[in-house]
Amino acid sequence: MKPGPGVNPAPVPPDGPPGPGGDGSGGGGGGDAQHAAGRARLQPPVSGRERRRLEREAREARQHARRVRAERMRQMAWMARMGHLDDWDARRQAWGPEGMPPDWGPGAEAARRNWRWHLRARHRWHQRWHHRWHREHARFNHSLGARLIAVFVVLALVSSLVVWGVISQGMGPLAAVLVLMLLTWVAYAIIRHIVRPISALAAGAEAFGRGDLHHRVPVIHRDEIGDLAMRFNQMADDIQAMLDGKRALLLAISHELRSPLTRARLHAELVEEGASKTSLLQELAQMRDLISALLESERLDRGHTALQVSPCDLAGLVQEQAQPGVALQIEPGLPALPVDRMRIQLLLRNLVHNALRHNDPDRGPVVVTLEAAAPGSAAQRLVVRDHGPGVSPEALPQLGQPFFRPDEARTRAEGGVGLGLSLCRLVAQAHGSELVLRNVTPGFEASVTLSAR
Repeated sequence: MKPGPGVNPAPVPPDGPPGPGGDGSGGGGGGDAQHAAGRARLQPPVSGRERRRLEREAREARQHARRVRAERMRQMAWMARMGHLDDWDARRQAWGPEGMPPDWGPGAEAARRNWRWHLRARHRWHQRWHHRWHREHARFNHSLGARLIAVFVVLALVSSLVVWGVISQGMGPLAAVLVLMLLTWVAYAIIRHIVRPISALAAGAEAFGRGDLHHRVPVIHRDEIGDLAMRFNQMADDIQAMLDGKRALLLAISHELRSPLTRARLHAELVEEGASKTSLLQELAQMRDLISALLESERLDRGHTALQVSPCDLAGLVQEQAQPGVALQIEPGLPALPVDRMRIQLLLRNLVHNALRHNDPDRGPVVVTLEAAAPGSAAQRLVVRDHGPGVSPEALPQLGQPFFRPDEARTRAEGGVGLGLSLCRLVAQAHGSELVLRNVTPGFEASVTLSAR
């Protein structure tokens, strides 16, 4: 039997084991005792059960040795393939501390070199085939057209086989039509699953059009539509980053202008009374309002976290807007709502001021209405309507955007800077509502519905 790895058998003379005399003739001494002990170990067991047990253990030992040898050969092949070690070190470390195998002699150098060359060539072929297969498979998965063509080809082949089978079996044309209809339905379901991301793209484009840049289009398949969805999401990130940078710049400028503006107002108070002083104070007041509006818009852009909610009587806030040219219509018995009193007051004041600026007194006054949103509902609807010329249909979707003014011909003295409706929209969104702007006959109407959250 061939000795296993790590076993260094004692050299045996060609004439056989030493004898009793030490010359191979069976002489006595220490060698005689060792030989007798070895023969005693090789004696067959007396019991058949014991013999079967020893045979089973020997068989398991041989199987374990084969597994160990195969594992060490794999380790050696990996080391030689990676090129980290030369042949000698690779073989030594692959077999571990048990020693070199008995067939690792100088005469086997050519066989080892040939074996390693075949191993590397086979590995290179496997790598090329593996990479090509994965490349073609990835190209197929990333191509919508390839998958659609595959579906059509498979459907055509299956349909041909079905028609041939029905005709050969003599089942009649009705069975063929039914089977073809079933295959058509299966193909329709598969194609619908493949092109399903198009509806997600449409929903994402609609959300981006509404200004919801936090919406993300799900990437269902890694094909052309999936690449388009990822570009949609990247576009939303880029737009959001640009808007954040613009907002940060405006806020930084606003903060930096507050102190110089305060000093300028103090110096303006020392100017002698006259038209110039009044005009200067008005300009400074407009600048102060602009800075306050910018800072308030940033606070409101955080949503509900910026609110200081408490029960508030909206009817009392509406009554505070009583002035010439404003008509109030308040439904009695309305309960208090949990809102931010200061922000709702800001919303109402801006809406009334905007309506008064565009109202035509000859047609009627500005009407402020507070009513229940629905019969028996706790929600309340606040409406401000003027009797002015209204807004053009092209400019109506852009109302409420910062710094947007629908009439570019207006001068600064006739109107604001385009932050009033933007602040109103942010106040409504912070309260979980929406500012609804629409043209009416005659005039323009702004409404917001506040609910008891």
